[in-house]
Amino acid sequence: MNSFDEIISLVIVLLTVTFVLKINTLNNKIIEGILNWFPAILFAYVIPAGFTHLCGWDLSSVYLHSLSRNWIIPITLLAVMSALPFKQLAVVGLRPLVLFFGGSLFIATLPVLLVSGVLLLEPGNDVIFFEQEYWKGLVPIVGGWIGGSTSQLILKELAQTPENIFLSVLVLDNILVNIWTILMFQFIKKGEVLSKLIGIQDPLPSTLADPKINSGRKIRPLVIIIIFALITGISYFLNLSFLVLVISLSILGMLLGNLITHWNTSFSLKMGGVCIVLVMAILGLRLDFSNLTLPWSFVSLVLVWLILHFILMLVLSKVLRLNLIWVPIASMANLGGISTAPAVTAAYRKDLMPHAVLLAILSMVTGTGWGMLTIYLFQQF
Repeated sequence: MNSFDEIISLVIVLLTVTFVLKINTLNNKIIEGILNWFPAILFAYVIPAGFTHLCGWDLSSVYLHSLSRNWIIPITLLAVMSALPFKQLAVVGLRPLVLFFGGSLFIATLPVLLVSGVLLLEPGNDVIFFEQEYWKGLVPIVGGWIGGSTSQLILKELAQTPENIFLSVLVLDNILVNIWTILMFQFIKKGEVLSKLIGIQDPLPSTLADPKINSGRKIRPLVIIIIFALITGISYFLNLSFLVLVISLSILGMLLGNLITHWNTSFSLKMGGVCIVLVMAILGLRLDFSNLTLPWSFVSLVLVWLILHFILMLVLSKVLRLNLIWVPIASMANLGGISTAPAVTAAYRKDLMPHAVLLAILSMVTGTGWGMLTIYLFQQF
């Protein structure tokens, strides 16, 4: 790889990251409408690919890819995993947590069960899901639904999802999540009435307001950057496998955020968000726009998967005698994440927004683990 390729790849990535971060801050209805259906994070993936495709460059082997895997992804993982405050989970309550984890379990296991069912009915689909490796496209969906972009990227690496399948899955996932968000906006408004119709009498919790949270001095951002860099450097020189690296840094990140007094959770989340955009832009250098279609059997399976997850959450909510308001909140905490979960919740009661945020943060830090379970189950075929 010559120096021109290295320089041009760096320029493309920096321009892309700058554009994506900037467009997220613009207050324009047209741009906001576009981003509702084509999120900025997807621009980070597509723009570099557009440059390479139009100019005929092959930037799939530049040093940035190694830098991303060995340094940027580990730092991203540390940043996101250190953002979960364990003490606040107790305020949410046990039953909503059971419902939330039940939803995560349904998301992680249903694709394996559905693929098994499809193969029993149509054995020929074995070619699509295993010989053509489309099962590897289901794994990033698990990560995207439960954990968000960070888990999606890590699970893509763990499952070794082909680039063309990954982009197609990103587009499909984005469309489905946007449609699902609209549906959950409608459902949460009727949750109280539906709860009474099926005989659930469950009071909603009071506001999650704790003046101690987000108060006091926080660790300086520079100190956090140095801590993350030192840990990543040590892990690099230990030459750990990617799987061991992910598990180790996930645990270490959670310990950092909960054991160190005055940990700067807000900065950790911001840093993780920037790093995610950076990783996506670097991945985009490898993307080939050819063959970006998905077989109908794959799309149908994902649709059934999404609907079944919701039905099972309704059943679990009934078993727990839990107000159905929690179903869209927990569902969006998984599928939508830290931005849409509180937005959907606010459509019903703004004082429940902190609960939605906590569940969304919990989703962010558990998504990779659930995706690893999905990979393990698929590998048993």
